Amino acid sequence: MLKAMSEAEVLFQELSSYLKPEDVIQLESAYHFSKAAHHGQFRKSGDPFIVHPVQVTKILADWHLDPQALTAAMLHDVMEDTTVTKTDISSIFGKPVAELVDGVSKLDQIEFQTKEEAQAENFRKMLLAMARDVRVILIKLADRLHNMRTLDVLLPEKRRRIARETMDIYAPIANRLGLNRIYQELQDLSFRHLYPVRYRVLSKAVKTARGHRREVVGKILGAVKQRLRDAGIEAQVTGREKHLFSIYRKMSEKHLTFSEVQDIYGFRIIVNDVPACYWALGTLHGLYKPIPGKFKDYIAIPKSNGYQSLHTTLFGPYGTPIEVQVRTLDMHKIAEAGVAAHWLYKTADTDFRDLHKKTHQWLQSLLEMLSQSGDSAEFLEHLKVDLFPGEVYVFTPKGKILALPKGATAVDFAYAVHTDIGNRCVAAKINYELVPLRTELKNGDRVEIITASHAKPNPAWLNYVVTTKARSQIRHFLKTMQYEESASLGERLLTQALAVLKAKPDDIDETQWDKMLKDSGAKSRQEIFADIGLGKRLSVVVARKLLALEKSSAAELKAPGPVTILGTEGMAVQFAKCCRPIPGDPIIGFIKKDQGLVIHTHDCPAIRKSKGDPDKWLDVSWDPNISRPFEVCIKLVAANQRGVLAKLAAEIANAGSNIENISMDGEGAYTTVHFTLQVSNRLHLAQVMRNLRRIPEVVRITRAKG
Repeated sequence: MLKAMSEAEVLFQELSSYLKPEDVIQLESAYHFSKAAHHGQFRKSGDPFIVHPVQVTKILADWHLDPQALTAAMLHDVMEDTTVTKTDISSIFGKPVAELVDGVSKLDQIEFQTKEEAQAENFRKMLLAMARDVRVILIKLADRLHNMRTLDVLLPEKRRRIARETMDIYAPIANRLGLNRIYQELQDLSFRHLYPVRYRVLSKAVKTARGHRREVVGKILGAVKQRLRDAGIEAQVTGREKHLFSIYRKMSEKHLTFSEVQDIYGFRIIVNDVPACYWALGTLHGLYKPIPGKFKDYIAIPKSNGYQSLHTTLFGPYGTPIEVQVRTLDMHKIAEAGVAAHWLYKTADTDFRDLHKKTHQWLQSLLEMLSQSGDSAEFLEHLKVDLFPGEVYVFTPKGKILALPKGATAVDFAYAVHTDIGNRCVAAKINYELVPLRTELKNGDRVEIITASHAKPNPAWLNYVVTTKARSQIRHFLKTMQYEESASLGERLLTQALAVLKAKPDDIDETQWDKMLKDSGAKSRQEIFADIGLGKRLSVVVARKLLALEKSSAAELKAPGPVTILGTEGMAVQFAKCCRPIPGDPIIGFIKKDQGLVIHTHDCPAIRKSKGDPDKWLDVSWDPNISRPFEVCIKLVAANQRGVLAKLAAEIANAGSNIENISMDGEGAYTTVHFTLQVSNRLHLAQVMRNLRRIPEVVRITRAKG
């Protein structure tokens, strides 16, 4: 307890240097409240529990956070680990403090099916609170940092689990908020617990190298300082050593041994203003030759977390590569403290305002992502993607710069410009040349998106987009579209089911609908229709309930007329891949849960398994005016001769069909060719096959199913 008391006293002395006396008194009150609430509780290390909130508050005090945040930090575990409630905290310390503590607290009172679901929901809640008030995440990061510093006392398996979570989520959040010091310390601590042997070996190697390279580093440092003085540039020049995890990542990604990683040491030059940054850079390039392709200007184009610096790599003496960062003092403050610099330096500088604007935009995008994610696991997947931004900077046709993650495609760019542009994009031009939408973007690309009013997102885009916004907007559009299409189909199916019972939709009054909605827990008729279309409810069951009928025997029911397939139902009606039905084929419909109505041919082998559930089968027929193209597979055996494939393609084109896919197998005299073609109906398919049979080299041709 003496240890906790002495640390608390040191903390209050530090706080009195920048807080008002009444604020320090409030914090002392919070300390005593927290100590009483945690009385009898000890950490795994054997220390009284109060040591932890004191240390978390100390980390935040180094950023000069306001009294509310510091009070919340002192109380951050009382709701989670004691009987204290949010109301108790609100009545004593005020509502803002209670909201902050609640935002940091886990959801322990809710039972989850899996640890992953609990973890995802905790992040979901925390980030919602963070979007309202960024101080929530600052407290959480300080909490995680102290826990990581004291992780040694836990069992190895738990250490690894916490370290992995920190590496995947908390360190990237710190990076995204520009909290560079915390980001690097969290990475190094996670590395130490995830790979203890690698950490020890690398740590020992760095210490050894430090001694060997001290003379070289000293020589470079002296030469740089002298050259800047000669040029009349006022500058602070410091040497810095790469963090262990940064070295390990470079070795891992580039398959290098430790001896091959030569740029372990770097130099940081802090000057008075922006022109001096470029002047200093030119001076350094005169002292040591720059390595081509290793220069990055983050002053003209800042990183998404507000970071600004000039980066260059030089050929130093003895061929040693030297990494150099050049920045102003304000840039250095933001680089080290990120969003916390607002509290630390209390300035209205434009750079700080820009940083807060970017942070706010990112938090708003999180809120948007939260509202559109179907479940917590999907949200966590989006979040992990969003937390690892690369450094691809591209230009709009008007010259605006957009920062996108590494691997971003033209579709990601379209959604970054505007959701409507993404939803309606049909093609892209990169540097004035037409390219596929899946094309990955490179630094400096000029990107132009071509749109069409009738266009809509393609589900295949989800296979290659990387940004959270693109992924969530595509899913949102597809879900909405599927819902609307399923509701339309469901209404048709219900009308048909009512007709079997000799009733019409107009016969159902409001009272019957209200009772149906209440009994089923649905919010609207539209939801009932969509559930029928998606196979979640059976139309015959809904019809009976609406008419308040007992289940009728099959003999009493007249067979319903077939449901007409129009071909415009979209995702509500799917054509089975196993048999690929086309207009003219005898067909049957199967209501499959969450997929809607799936159409099969009568002779499809896949339908035999489900014949035992007659309520889910529907009699369906083709609309005579259906005009859209359908995919069909044909299998063809042809003599293996030069030019045969060209002849096949020409005959398919002459018949007015389009080749979707082609594959070949077999060696020797004959080759089997598998085509996926687009045709209008069976007559069109017959025409295609007749054209192909005219080719002398074709031995056999059949329609392929299954």
